[in-house]
Amino acid sequence: MNFPFFVSNRISNETAGSFSTIISKIAVISIALGLSVLILSFMILYGFKGEIKDKIYSFSGHLIINKYTLSTSFEETSIVVDDSLINVIESYPLTSRVQPFAMKAGLLKTDDEVQGVLIKGVDDSFDTASFSKHLIEGRFPDFSGDKYSTEVALSNKIASYLKLDTEDEVLIYFVQNPPRFRRLQVVGIYETGLEEFDEKVIIGDLDLVRRINNWPDSIAGGLEVFISDTDELEKAEMDLFNSVGIDLYVDKVSDRFIQIFDWLNLLNRNVVILLTIILFVCGTSIISIMLILIMERTQMIGTLKALGSSNRFIRNIFLWNGVQLLVKGLLLGNVIGILLGALQYFFKIIPLDATNYYMSHVPIQFDFLTILWLNLSVLAMIGLTLLIPVSIISKVQPIESIRFD
Repeated sequence: MNFPFFVSNRISNETAGSFSTIISKIAVISIALGLSVLILSFMILYGFKGEIKDKIYSFSGHLIINKYTLSTSFEETSIVVDDSLINVIESYPLTSRVQPFAMKAGLLKTDDEVQGVLIKGVDDSFDTASFSKHLIEGRFPDFSGDKYSTEVALSNKIASYLKLDTEDEVLIYFVQNPPRFRRLQVVGIYETGLEEFDEKVIIGDLDLVRRINNWPDSIAGGLEVFISDTDELEKAEMDLFNSVGIDLYVDKVSDRFIQIFDWLNLLNRNVVILLTIILFVCGTSIISIMLILIMERTQMIGTLKALGSSNRFIRNIFLWNGVQLLVKGLLLGNVIGILLGALQYFFKIIPLDATNYYMSHVPIQFDFLTILWLNLSVLAMIGLTLLIPVSIISKVQPIESIRFD
C-alpha cells in the first residue's frame, strides 16, 4: 500500500464540519468555478466565431474570383464563366463547390417608401441548404424555370422598412442608362444579424441580372468558391490565383469583411487574458489553502519527523492531498461548465442584442478537444503550484512543531 496516499485519504476524510474539511471544500469549489468559467468562455468564443463565419460563408463563399478592376462600385466587372475556368477551379483538391453570382444596384419602391438595395443574382447552384437557416419566413426563391425568375428574398430589415411581407410584390428600378424596372415577388424573408447583408442585399435570379445587363448566359459578375478546409484558406487563395487567368483576382471573404474578422481575433486575445488570470487566481488559491492545511498539521508533521519520516515522505502526503482536491475540482468544473453550456445550447436562455452582436442569443459550440486541453492546462499549472507550499515542510523542526499550538 502507498502509505502517503493512505495518510492523505485519512486527512481528506475527516469529520464533516471540521476546519480542514471546510478549507478543502473551498479549494475544490475555487478550482471547479475557474475551470467551468474557462470551458464556458471557450465554448462561447467558438460559438461566436462559428456562427459569424458560417453566416458570412453561407452568403459569400470562402473565396471570390472576379475581374481585376480599380472601380469601387458594388457591381462587378463581368467575367466569362466557361468550362475551362470551371474545370480549373473544380479540379483543385480543396474545392468543394463553385457558384456564379452578379451584383446589381437598384431602388425598391412601394407606395410610401423607397430603399436602395443590391440584388445579388444567383442560380440553382447556390448553397440553399446553408442559407435556409437564415430564413425566418417564406422560402428560398425558385430559379429552376426556363425563363428568369422574378422571385426574391429580402432581409427582415428591408422588409420591415418597406412594410413588405411574403407574397407581396414590389417594383425595383435599376440604376443605369436608360433606367429599367421589374416587378418582383417577395417569397422569403431572411435575417443574418450582419448589417453588411441585412441593410442592402436581396437575393434574386442571376438570369434576371444578366437580362438587365444584356449579358449572355456565359457571363457573370464573379465566382464564389467553397473549400473543404478553411485552415488552408491562405494556401487555396494563392494556388487558385496562380491557376486562373491573369485578368482575374482571387480574394478571401475574410479580407472583404476584415472589420468583423479583426473583431473575432480580438476576442481570441481576450480569452487568452482570461485564461491567464483564472490560472493565476486558482494557483494562488491552492497555494494559500495548502499552506493553511500544512499549518494546521504542523504537529502531525513534527510527530512524523520525530518517528523518522523523511521530508520526501511527508511532502508526498500533502501532494496526494492537493492532487485529490485538484481532481475533485476538475470533475466538478467539467460537470458545471458542460451542463451550463448544454442548457444555453438547447434552450437559448441568455439573449443578445442582434444589432451589436450579430445574433439574438449567446452561441455555444462544443469542442471536446479544447475541453481536454483546458483540463490538462489547469492540471499542469495547479499541479506545479502545489510544489511551492509543500517545499516549506523541510524547514519544519520536530521539537518546535510538536509544541506548536
